[in-house]
Amino acid sequence: MLTEKFTDPQAAVDRVIEIYESNTAILRDAFKLFAKGEVLQDRVRACYPFVRITTEKVTHTDTRQSFGFVAGPGTYQTTLTRPTLFKNYLLSQFTLLLQNHQEPLEVGVSELPIPVHFAFAEGIHVEGDLDPEHLRLLPDVFDLPDLAEMDDRIVNGTYEVDNGGWRDGVHPLALFTGPRIDYSLHRLRHYTATAPQHFQRYVLFTNYAFYVDEFVRMGRELMQPTDDPELRTYRQQYTAFVEPGNVITPNANVEGMKGVAGSGTAPVRQPQMPAYHLQRSDGSGITLVNIGVGPSNAKTITDHIAVLRPHGWIMLGHCAGLSSSQRMGDYVLAHAYVRDDHVLDDDLPLWVPIPALAEVQLALQDAVAGITQLEGYELKRIMRTGTVASVDDRNWELRDHRTPLLRFSQSRAIALDMESATVAANGFRFRVPYGTLLCVSDKPLHGEIKLPGMANRFYEQRVAQHLKIGIRALELLRNHGVEQLHSRKLRSFGEPAFR
Repeated sequence: MLTEKFTDPQAAVDRVIEIYESNTAILRDAFKLFAKGEVLQDRVRACYPFVRITTEKVTHTDTRQSFGFVAGPGTYQTTLTRPTLFKNYLLSQFTLLLQNHQEPLEVGVSELPIPVHFAFAEGIHVEGDLDPEHLRLLPDVFDLPDLAEMDDRIVNGTYEVDNGGWRDGVHPLALFTGPRIDYSLHRLRHYTATAPQHFQRYVLFTNYAFYVDEFVRMGRELMQPTDDPELRTYRQQYTAFVEPGNVITPNANVEGMKGVAGSGTAPVRQPQMPAYHLQRSDGSGITLVNIGVGPSNAKTITDHIAVLRPHGWIMLGHCAGLSSSQRMGDYVLAHAYVRDDHVLDDDLPLWVPIPALAEVQLALQDAVAGITQLEGYELKRIMRTGTVASVDDRNWELRDHRTPLLRFSQSRAIALDMESATVAANGFRFRVPYGTLLCVSDKPLHGEIKLPGMANRFYEQRVAQHLKIGIRALELLRNHGVEQLHSRKLRSFGEPAFR
């Protein structure tokens, strides 16, 4: 396998881009001929680029760092995809590897084929483009997605290097392979109706459309020109607001953008989990996704957003208050989770603790204090820190109460929902900083059941404030810096070097 050696990280990234663009062009050109009815005699195959580093030394790096170096002597390698989309990310990872190891990076073409579907960034629909005969011949001419190359053994820590379980003794350099990333990028487009390049590095998840309505209102408002100097300075940090269908509203407060028309077309019907993006030029803006109800949705979307390597995600949603002292509209800052959601049991055993991350907890607490103008003991009137239980049965109230009540009591749970533990657990699994701030919308154990009239009044009063708190918290995290945010708590033994 021929490789080129690089000590310049930018040159290494440029070479990866060159290989990827050339190889995917081969597939795209061949498929266009195939789709027109031509019979291709030979199999068309092109493979992913890869990057490799080999070291014989134990590296003594700054012990405060949580990424950017390999675990010990050996050869480490990963396949790469969509390098233009990940250009800044790859440049930062390559730079750290070269600084920490003083060994060249090797770049080359791997033996892992690129599925023809993934050669098209926008996706192709072969069932609509091909006649039955060419559809039957497709696997004979092109490589198709192979689930064996897309599993999560690396992130789950279940891969084996020395026993031939992963790349014949070569250690993984990144958490995700090229095909795994490609699969998720295409799934993101399907579920959210926005292209992956619009996603930002700080993410809010919610389980109610009311939050979406408020985020859209705020996002569009931020794009409008203002004569207030302070407000204009704040608005100028965001360059555009993007809605499903890649509907882009440019920020009129940004130099040269006033009067620039928007673009994109709203989808005919809403996607399953619509996403909205308050963009910054460096990608460090805020994305909000309405994940709907249930742990399965929460796992699905976080499985895919994780490949974009966000700097943090926070769950903002409603919950059932379990303590008699809580009031409707009180906030719950989760510091522990009861995982009765079960969707991650096979990937992350229940005995694995999901720790609270100090950086995220402090940002959320400071955001609540800043938005509500309450501090110290007064802040405790509206916010409690405690355990959140996430369940997989929306009608848990209809069970025999004795079993769930005992579990809630023993775990000291003060709130219950269906998504928060899943979002946090997948954050832990994917090494993405996570947090949860919920708002009490009913108290079923104390006779306060969520009914339409009560819910509407509650939503009107609390949603805007809750959303502002979430946005403020992510902005605080962004100001802290990436190096401080990515915690060593999330890194395991023998961790891949890429963040």
